[in-house]
Amino acid sequence: MIVVALALVAVATALPVNEPSKIVRSNFDRNSDGGFNYGFEADNGIKREEVGTVKQVLDEDNKPHDVVAVRGSFSYIKDDGTVETVNYFADENGFQAEGPSIPKNPPARR
Repeated sequence: MIVVALALVAVATALPVNEPSKIVRSNFDRNSDGGFNYGFEADNGIKREEVGTVKQVLDEDNKPHDVVAVRGSFSYIKDDGTVETVNYFADENGFQAEGPSIPKNPPARR
């Protein structure tokens, strides 16, 4: 029994340890008008950049209100070693993304 326990401990200590990724760059700047600039980069190749701008839109009752429109991108390294980048935009009309893995003509909902 002790030999089995020691063998399990030996196997467990021999397994590779996956270290968590480290952030190598990070920034967040808020503008006086409520907009922002945000970005980070990790040592595993993941990156994200984003800019938010405040704009005024009219609601259903034609009353103005502020919304934050966001434009940005993120990228990561795929299993095959290539870099995947997705660009996106979000505002009062919703979220839109485009990139190699985003379908151009998604199937219709039923």
